[in-house]
Amino acid sequence: MEQNEIEQKLGEIKKLAARMGVDAGAELEKLEAKIKAGSDAGKVWRHVELARHPMRPYAMDYIVRVFNGWTELRGDRYFGDDPAIIGGLAFAGKRPVTVIAHQKGRTLKENLFRNHGMANPEGYRKALRLARQAEKFRRPVITFVDTAGAYPGLGSEERGIGEAIARNLFELSRLQTPVICFIIGEGGSGGALGLCVGDKVYMLENAIYSVISPEGGASILLRDSARAKDAAAMLRLTSADLLRFKLINGVINEPEGGAHMDIDGVARQIKAVIDRELDELCARPIQAIVRYRNKKISKMGQWQDAPLNTGAKDAL
Repeated sequence: MEQNEIEQKLGEIKKLAARMGVDAGAELEKLEAKIKAGSDAGKVWRHVELARHPMRPYAMDYIVRVFNGWTELRGDRYFGDDPAIIGGLAFAGKRPVTVIAHQKGRTLKENLFRNHGMANPEGYRKALRLARQAEKFRRPVITFVDTAGAYPGLGSEERGIGEAIARNLFELSRLQTPVICFIIGEGGSGGALGLCVGDKVYMLENAIYSVISPEGGASILLRDSARAKDAAAMLRLTSADLLRFKLINGVINEPEGGAHMDIDGVARQIKAVIDRELDELCARPIQAIVRYRNKKISKMGQWQDAPLNTGAKDAL
């Protein structure tokens, strides 16, 4: 039954209860809340489906449309190269920039090569190497985030995936050059955060950004992986949610049906944002940019400092 049909039936039940003098207000309110929650979950899940759509544009689809003179650089200079994260040099107009991005594959062969965009430690260390190189030559950094999360395999853990992501968070927070981030598809957990510390962060309208996937959240919080739609609504992972929480700076509109319906149009919007933001950021002293970046990060989330335990000191 469609949502509007359900709401119509609920209205008829309310009228019938009032006509018969039945006090069913509390029960009907509970039912109405459940119906609304189900409707919200359906809307949110539509964003999840579009973020994962097999035809959704990936990072390289935008890179070749937004930048000129793209030259890829490979390797982390410690272990090897990770194709799940790409990086290199390009021009935004006439301005040289460093571009770093998660890259998924379109076919089975490409996905095996790219590991579905789930990076190993060497991917994040490559990203940091390129970011430091950009800092040295005063090039702005542009990142594109699109990953379900960092790769949790045995080799990845042995080579220090947690440390690699943490190191990126620390270093990008104080990088002495402008950083602009775009979440273009899935922004999953620490794997996304490793490339998403910047002065400006933008999301595509149907992209998602969350500490955990809806399926993972449903398994852990709701004890039922089949309730992924409910978990998605609870996680507040849409671009509208993130903008309301002031965790991102803006949302880039997509055509009806998703970004794959008009890749060129979405790319033009991304290019316009990059040009506008770089004009503003590059005109400011870098010390002021880094201070603003850290101030913005420190305001994210809510916390409460625990009182100091002075018992041991008093005992002395």
